[in-house]
Amino acid sequence: MKKILFLAILFFYCNVQCNAGEVEDVQCFFNRYIDAANNYCNNYFDYYSENAKIIRVVEKPDGTKKSVNIPIDIYKKEAKKSSKLARLRNYKNHYFNVKIFPHGKDYKIVAMRMPSTSDYKIPAHFIIGKDCSGEWKIKEESMNTKVQRFLKHS
Repeated sequence: MKKILFLAILFFYCNVQCNAGEVEDVQCFFNRYIDAANNYCNNYFDYYSENAKIIRVVEKPDGTKKSVNIPIDIYKKEAKKSSKLARLRNYKNHYFNVKIFPHGKDYKIVAMRMPSTSDYKIPAHFIIGKDCSGEWKIKEESMNTKVQRFLKHS
């Protein structure tokens, strides 16, 4: 009985330690992603899985919200087009109250995003998991936005 209890405690302790290490890995990955995005690095899209789900929750002027799914290939094309102007304006996203939770085999990051061109914070979340080669990738990205042009993708 003591051996079973000891093994159960050992298994639980090791499992907690592994998850703590993974949470730190996810946090480091997320920090690198933010740095790459804010500095318009060429490897920015390498942080996304091949079939990442990109969601923009558009906050309309009347207070309603509309969720828009953007295919990753269109997202990449649009981001590349707008990056030149964004770089000139020194546009960056800052994240506050970042929390990381287990989400099945993956991890969910919940944060408040503050675009450098605004004085408000809006919700964002990311689902981060390992791909088949064991590398961390963004599988889902959802950000609220007040930018109405995303509605053209709905």
